[in-house]
Amino acid sequence: MTTFSKRTALAALAALPAAAMFSGAARADIEVNVNRGDVQPLPIALPAFGGGPVGADLAGVIGADLQRSGLFRPLDPASFIDRDLNAAVQPNYPAWQKINAQALLYGQASSVDGRLQVDFRLSDVFAEKELLGQRFASSPENWRRVAHKISDAVYQRLTGEKGYFDTRVVFVAESGARGSKTKRLAIMDQDGANPSYIPAGEGVIMTPRFSSTSQEITYMELRPEGSKIYLLNLETNRRESLGDFKGMVFAPRFSPDGGKVAFSVERGGNSDIFVMDLKNRATTRLTTDPAIDTSPSYSPDGGRIVFNSDRSGSPQLYIMGADGSNPKRITFAAGRYTAPVWSPTGEFIAFTKQTGGDFHIGIMKPDGTDERILTSSYLDEGPAWAPNGRVLLFTRQGAGGGSKLWSVDVTGRILQPMPYPGAGSDPAWSPLLN
Repeated sequence: MTTFSKRTALAALAALPAAAMFSGAARADIEVNVNRGDVQPLPIALPAFGGGPVGADLAGVIGADLQRSGLFRPLDPASFIDRDLNAAVQPNYPAWQKINAQALLYGQASSVDGRLQVDFRLSDVFAEKELLGQRFASSPENWRRVAHKISDAVYQRLTGEKGYFDTRVVFVAESGARGSKTKRLAIMDQDGANPSYIPAGEGVIMTPRFSSTSQEITYMELRPEGSKIYLLNLETNRRESLGDFKGMVFAPRFSPDGGKVAFSVERGGNSDIFVMDLKNRATTRLTTDPAIDTSPSYSPDGGRIVFNSDRSGSPQLYIMGADGSNPKRITFAAGRYTAPVWSPTGEFIAFTKQTGGDFHIGIMKPDGTDERILTSSYLDEGPAWAPNGRVLLFTRQGAGGGSKLWSVDVTGRILQPMPYPGAGSDPAWSPLLN
C-alpha cells in the first residue's frame, strides 16, 4: 500500500470531460431487473478495445466491474468470432448471436494531443441496434477512472439506475497480530485498486464516514486522554476538529447536505445524540433519555434520523425528527439491532442484527416492515451504502480471524469479498466522483 498524498488525491479526483452521445437510440430491448433476487446475469461480449495495451486494460477493468455487480456475465474472449471490431466498424451481429451474446460492448482508445480519448459503443445483439455511444477524454494516468465511467454508463443504460463504479471507499486498514493491531485510515477505488493511507492523527481511527456531497470525511480518533471527531477534506488534506466536548464523542455522520454532523456523547455511562451546524459550530442536543442513544443516520431529505437505543431494555432502532422530536421505535422482532444507516434513495434502512451467536446484515423499510436478512456469519457488522442504494459494504470477521471487507446487494444474492487483500473494517462509500 502506498502513502496518500495531496498530489495523489488531486489526480484521483480530476474530472473527466465527456462528449455528447453519438446516438440517441430507443430504450433497450434487453433490460436487467435489479430488484429480482433470481435474476440471471446478462451475457455480455466485451472484446479488448482497440488501441494497444491500454485498450485491453480498459476492457479488463470494465468487465471486472460488471461481473462483480452480479448482473452481467462477460463471455470468454476465446469464443469470439468477430475479431476486427472497433468503434468505427459496424458489428457482425450474426457472429455475436452465434455465441449467444445478449449485449456487445466495444471501443477504441487513442492519444489526442497527449490525452487519452476513448470511444465506446453498446449494442443489443439480437435487436441488431446500437443502444449507447459515448466518448471520454482524460489524462493517461486516469485510465482506470475512464473504465469505471464506462461501466457506470453501461450499468445505467441496461438497468435504468445509476452505477456506482466511479467511486472510492474509505476504511480502517488493519495490520499486526490479534490484540496488538495497528489501525490506519485508508482509501481505495471501489474495485480495490490504488489503496493508500491517509494521514489522520496518532490515535486509534474509527468509523470514517463520507459526506454525500463532497470528497470530505468525518471520523473518530481515540487516544488515552479521550476522543475527538475530525473533518478531513481529501482534496486539500485539511483536517479540523469539531471541538472539545465533556465526555467521549463517537459515531459521527454527515447530514445529507453536508452542512451538519450528528454524533454521540457519552457521559457517566449515558449516551445522547447531538448535532453540530458546521457553518456556525452551534451544537444542539437531540436526545435526553437515560439510556444509550447512538449511531444517528439522516434520511435523504434530512427531515428524520434513525438511531440505536437501549431505552426499551435491549438495542433497538428508533426514528425521530431531525430536531429530536417524536422518537418512535420501529424494531420489535427478536434480536439486538445496531448500526442503522438510511439508504441514499430513502427506500431502506440497513442495520446490524445479533441473534444468539450470529450476526447479520439486514434491511427494512423505514417504518420497520419488510425486514430482510441479507447475510449471516460469526461477525458481520457496520453496513455502508453504495451511492445508488443497491449494494452494501460491511465488515466480516471469522472466529479467530481478521476482519475483511465484503459486499452484498439488496436481494442478498450477490454476496462476495471485496477485492482488497488486506484486513480492513469500518468501510464507507464515497459519492460518485465528478
